[in-house]
Amino acid sequence: MWGALILGVLFRGALTQISDENLGWNFVNEYNNKVGSLWNENVKKSWNYYTNLTDYNLEVMTNSTLQMAEFDKEAAKNASTFAHDGFGNATLKRLFKKIVNIGFAATNDSEQLKAISNLEADLTGIYSKGKVCLESKGCLQLEPGLTDIITNSRSYEELLAVWKGWRDASGKLMRTKYTDFVKAMNAAIKFSGFNDTGEYWRSWYETPTFEQDVRTLFEELEPLYVELHAYVRKRLKEKYGKDMFPETGHIPAHLFGNMWAQQWSNIYDLLVPFPGASSVDITAKMKEQNYNVTHMYRVAEDFFMSIGMEKMTDAFWQNSMLVKPTDRDVVCHASAWDFYDENDFRIKQCTSVTEDQLLTVHHEMGHIVYYQNYKHLPRLFRRGANPGFHEGMADIVSLSFQTPEHMKVIGLLDEVPQDSDSDINFLLKMALDKVAFLPFGYLIDQWRWSVFRGDTNSSNYNQHWWDLRCRFQGISSPVKRTEEDFDPGAKYHIPGNTPYIRYFVSFVVQFQWHEALCREAGNTRPLHRCDIYNNTNAGNKLREMLRMGSSKPWQDAMEAITGQRTMSAKPLVNYFDPLLKWLKEQNKEENTGWSASCPSSIPTPSALAAGSANLFISITCFVLCVFFAFFQIR
Repeated sequence: MWGALILGVLFRGALTQISDENLGWNFVNEYNNKVGSLWNENVKKSWNYYTNLTDYNLEVMTNSTLQMAEFDKEAAKNASTFAHDGFGNATLKRLFKKIVNIGFAATNDSEQLKAISNLEADLTGIYSKGKVCLESKGCLQLEPGLTDIITNSRSYEELLAVWKGWRDASGKLMRTKYTDFVKAMNAAIKFSGFNDTGEYWRSWYETPTFEQDVRTLFEELEPLYVELHAYVRKRLKEKYGKDMFPETGHIPAHLFGNMWAQQWSNIYDLLVPFPGASSVDITAKMKEQNYNVTHMYRVAEDFFMSIGMEKMTDAFWQNSMLVKPTDRDVVCHASAWDFYDENDFRIKQCTSVTEDQLLTVHHEMGHIVYYQNYKHLPRLFRRGANPGFHEGMADIVSLSFQTPEHMKVIGLLDEVPQDSDSDINFLLKMALDKVAFLPFGYLIDQWRWSVFRGDTNSSNYNQHWWDLRCRFQGISSPVKRTEEDFDPGAKYHIPGNTPYIRYFVSFVVQFQWHEALCREAGNTRPLHRCDIYNNTNAGNKLREMLRMGSSKPWQDAMEAITGQRTMSAKPLVNYFDPLLKWLKEQNKEENTGWSASCPSSIPTPSALAAGSANLFISITCFVLCVFFAFFQIR
């Protein structure tokens, strides 16, 4: 596999560790060439499975993963023959460290690795194939059917049916497999010297105090979230009736226009502060202008090109999956893919023509732009400076794209409002996206780290999940949950095994970057009205950070764009300061906050219970009644 150079290295390394940096460069260059083709093949096979969920594609992907693991282990073993800790060149030293860490993270047991791969595929398969059968609408998958209902319905009963139905069709079916998956992951990671998988994930941030750092950031941002929560709760009580809300101050989780209550902008129509002020229905405007899926991606591409970034490659347009196929099962969860050949970058998304999806298009293309900017680096450095940086880059343009100024430029808004009422409307809508997400982004991995540590086990998976959601989000389950349920599994990133704290980090750093880029662009408007579109000065500053990939510690990348070496919540707080003042005024008569514990009882008026039950059990009752009648069971 490695050739004459590595065989010579192994022979010499058996006697003494090699300190010759020239030989070290030869080693990493050979590694880089070999790993490029292996990664490319592995990503292709993963793509084939996630865009066509067949047993054959699963087997091919699993075998490719096993091959990669063997390569990683051998590479780490060979790299360990070098005295790389003593190398004077920081880049070479960093490359060796990454080779060794990747290899040590691979389990020695091929059967164990195969089991992990199969379990993860089983979990994502359950998620992707899940369907909820509703009496009035037939059997629907998450995308687009259930998402359309949870987004647009304003019926308490229908929302409850969809919310509960999705959890029955996804998480509840994967509880046992997830327990096995956690055990297998932890057993594998111990080979690398980490205590558990969560500790390994946190190591990617190269910050010993990372866990405390994100806790401090959350505590700084929490007062803003508490005020937003109180305002939203008041308005939802007006819509659904105060009797539907527990006395603990929590909000039922199915009322936010989002399957996971992670972002609340889909219920903006229920919350708009000044209905008489200018506003626009972007989705309606897009449809009025005959937007199609391809046009949505061209709009996103135009934004990035306007600040000096590369256009999408021909391979992107030829190979991406931009709409849901009708002839096969796929994983619809949107994602961006780098095939490590400097040309083939793709997006997998079941796109529909809505404002929310247009934002997702910009998000995923932001990942592609990051890939394109660091494609010149050794493959080991083709990563974000830390996982949160990649997500932050994917989101940063949304802070410009969603401004009235930009909507006017691209023709989705007729006039830019200048009055304060319209400004508060805009800020609230942004807060429903950016601020509402903060506790959700924080708590997912609080739960998962606890599971990996063993503090939370299969006997209290669901209880601890809801303890965290009640405590940090101030939301509660609208129906009784037990340990027969597995509600974490209803969120893709749990079965998909995708670390989540990166999203919380990204929501913090994107505001730091936005502030810095707006300063570079010479912006004179308030931060929340800054649009860097068509400004190559801002683009050049952003590119300086993107081109670093993970070749330097993330603090260096942060300094390149902001002049600071730490994450800060201040730009986010400053962005929403006018809204915070307004919210405090609106909430003067409200009891802000909520109980740290979940409510002990759930409001279920008889009419509601009957309506909800009818949606789920009418078909079941019919089948059972026929069964009983046929066999005359007494």
